[in-house]
Amino acid sequence: MNAVTYPKGTVKALSRSLRVYHGDKERNAAMDRLYGSFLAPGDLAFDIGAHVGDRISSFRRLGARVVALEPQPGPARVIRLIHRRDPLVTLVEAACGDHEGSIALRINSRNPTVSTVSAAFIGAADGAGGWEGQIWDHEIMVPCTTLDRLIKRYGLPKLLKIDVEGFEAHVLAGLTKAVPVISFEFTTIQREVAEACLALLETLGPYRFNVAIGESQRLELGEPASAEAMGDYLRGLPHESNSGDVYAILPG
Repeated sequence: MNAVTYPKGTVKALSRSLRVYHGDKERNAAMDRLYGSFLAPGDLAFDIGAHVGDRISSFRRLGARVVALEPQPGPARVIRLIHRRDPLVTLVEAACGDHEGSIALRINSRNPTVSTVSAAFIGAADGAGGWEGQIWDHEIMVPCTTLDRLIKRYGLPKLLKIDVEGFEAHVLAGLTKAVPVISFEFTTIQREVAEACLALLETLGPYRFNVAIGESQRLELGEPASAEAMGDYLRGLPHESNSGDVYAILPG
């Protein structure tokens, strides 16, 4: 991976992420309850776009094995520091997409949680309410792999979490096997990406869908809905909802 020198403020940004994503006990408990409905001890989970690893920590508290992908050097270093002695956490420093090789990663040094390989995501954020002041100021080339390649190497996960800032549909395009539970992030600045994800998942299996808004760690629907109904739900959200996670669940 290419070396990168971050400007001042990046260490502060990562420290803020650690406080936000690891330091809230109530949020962590809610996360464990949510993922605990899908994961059992010994299950395998994939965390695609792990950032500073709060989902990794939740999966491990539930007893699951974890394969995590994080292409950014700073967050990857944080994950190594937190989980370096855990043999059940495998960190892959790479992006994930619809092809193998390499890909350009645009880094937001002062808010690395929204670093992305998607130029369309950066374009959608430009001028959007709630995204003021976001600057993607560095670019590095990183390795890129696919979900099918990861599954071939590590096995089929019970749960697959994808949070890659507008590149979610490209990640799912590299998957040809049905995974029991898949979550993918959506944003209200790129609802079309979520609709593409729903369409791709319909080709893999008879999924039903639920959704958590923001970082609520709470499913909104009493019963999972069809892809069409989930698309309608996402289109109807106000812009201020900003983001959340759609959960695709195979019956049984």
